[in-house]
Amino acid sequence: MPHFSTLFFNLVLLLSTSTGALGATFTFANKCEYTVWPGILANAGSPRLDSTGFELPQDSSRSFQAPTGWSGRFWARTGCSFDDSGSGSCLTGDCGSGQVECNGLGAAPPATLAEFTLGSGGQDFYDVSLVDGYNLPMIVEGSGGSGMCASTGCSTDLNTNCPAELRVGEGNACKSACEAFGSPEYCCSGAFNTPATCKPSVYSEMFKSACPRSYSYAYDDATSTFTCTGADYTVTFCPSSPSQKSASYTTPMTATTTTPETGTGTGTGAATGNGVDYSGTGTGSEYGSGSGTQTGTGTGGSGETMLADGSWLAGLAMGDSSALKCGTIGSTISLIVSYLYL
Repeated sequence: MPHFSTLFFNLVLLLSTSTGALGATFTFANKCEYTVWPGILANAGSPRLDSTGFELPQDSSRSFQAPTGWSGRFWARTGCSFDDSGSGSCLTGDCGSGQVECNGLGAAPPATLAEFTLGSGGQDFYDVSLVDGYNLPMIVEGSGGSGMCASTGCSTDLNTNCPAELRVGEGNACKSACEAFGSPEYCCSGAFNTPATCKPSVYSEMFKSACPRSYSYAYDDATSTFTCTGADYTVTFCPSSPSQKSASYTTPMTATTTTPETGTGTGTGAATGNGVDYSGTGTGSEYGSGSGTQTGTGTGGSGETMLADGSWLAGLAMGDSSALKCGTIGSTISLIVSYLYL
C-alpha cells in the first residue's frame, strides 16, 4: 500500500506540474494588407519562446506555447527587407539584430507593444502600450479563461492623424511625446518619475481619446491593465474593423471617466457610448469616455489657423505651462480631438 500511495502521489505531482508548465498559447494573426514581421522579447528570467522574430504574411497566423510565469512583449515590424540569408532591417519596430530573429533585442520606438505576465498570483496580466509610440493597430483577445478577460488594444489607425511633430517618415509611425521631445515631463523621468508628478500631456490625451484601453503614458494604469486566469491569447495586427472604437469592449472595473471640456468656437458636441465616439454640429467640439451621454456648448475665438500643419502642438506643449489656464487646456484638448476626427 505505501508503494501504491507513493506512485499515486508522484503521478498527481507529475500531472499538476505538466499542466502548470503549459501556461498559455499565443496566436499571432495578421489582418493587415501587407506582411508584418512580429518580434518577441522575453523579460529577464523568462525562457525564450520557439522564435524571437518571424515573417507573418497577410491573412496568416502562427502560434507559440509559453510556460506559466513567462513574461515579455510582442510587437510587429513593418516595411522589412530581408535577403535569402535572413539579413536585413525594418522601417518600423526594428529590433537592431539585422536578422529576422530578434535574438533578445527589443523594438526601436515607435512601436505598438503587447505586454504579458502569465500566472502571476494565479492571474495573467496584459496590456497594449503606446508609451513607446505607435506603428500599427493591434488588439489582444483572451479565450478559454476565467475572470474579466477583456479584450484590449488599439484598432484605430493613429498614423493617419498623427501630428506633424510626432510623425515618422511618410506616416509610417507616430512617436510618443517622450521620443519626440525627450523632456522629463513627457518621459516620466527625473522629478517626474512618480504618479503624483507625471501627468497626462496633450499628446497622451490624444492617444487615449483614440485608444481608451491602451497605455498612453507611463502611469496610465487604471484603464489599461487587464487580468485573466487560464486563458490563451490571440494578438491581431490590423484587426478587421479598424474604424471601430472600443465600444464593443467592456469597461474594466478600475476604469475612470474623463471629464468633458467645452470646445472652442460656436456649436454643440456630444460624446456617447461605452467607448469614445464623436459627433456634433457647427464648429464646437466635446469629448468624453464612459457610459452615458454628455453634451456641451462653447463660444470663443477661433483656432482654425493653428491647425494648418499640426506643428502648433509642439509650441504649446513645450511652452510655459504656467501661462495656460485650466479652461485653455480643456479647450485645447477638445480642439485636438475635434481636429483628429474631422
